[in-house]
Amino acid sequence: MKESRCRFLLILDKGLSGLFDSSCYLSFLKRRGAMLRWIIILMFVGICAGAAEPKKKTVKPNPISKGWGDEINWVQSYGEGLSKAVKSQKPLIVIHHKDECPYSQALKKAFVANDTIQKMAKDEFIMINLVEETMDKNLAPDGYYVPRILFVDPSLTVRADITGRYGNRHYAYAPEDLGVLLSNMKKAKVLLHNEL
Repeated sequence: MKESRCRFLLILDKGLSGLFDSSCYLSFLKRRGAMLRWIIILMFVGICAGAAEPKKKTVKPNPISKGWGDEINWVQSYGEGLSKAVKSQKPLIVIHHKDECPYSQALKKAFVANDTIQKMAKDEFIMINLVEETMDKNLAPDGYYVPRILFVDPSLTVRADITGRYGNRHYAYAPEDLGVLLSNMKKAKVLLHNEL
């Protein structure tokens, strides 16, 4: 089999060289070899470039987050949040919102886009977001409205003293109030350490 293949290639080679003069045929073989080398080099460079491309970290959607930040460890219930706050000695942040509320949606979008708040919420707080009101009347010191964010310290005290910037709705935050929210998050941490 190998011998017949070699004979075929030899006949083919002689036949082609008969069609072209030998210098033209040699030039054709050299060009074909050069093109093949370039193709191999380009494929190698492409593979190396693809391997060097940084892989993006994909975060699996967390249904409990309800869009407030998939990397945050959210608790499912207010009772679970209180329990974890006591055990971990971290403050609890309670976010009241409604899916159909445009103000809640705007705050959620800004909250998720702020890396500092996301990191702090993930690392230094127990987090819960509630669409339904709880039975704890302390979580509505100035009424039931959304969006509303309150802090609960590990002694299970609702921090009614940590407020937003609005006089008629003390615990309301708008997208432009994230600086106030961040300041209040820091306040909740500092006060926590002073109280211990």
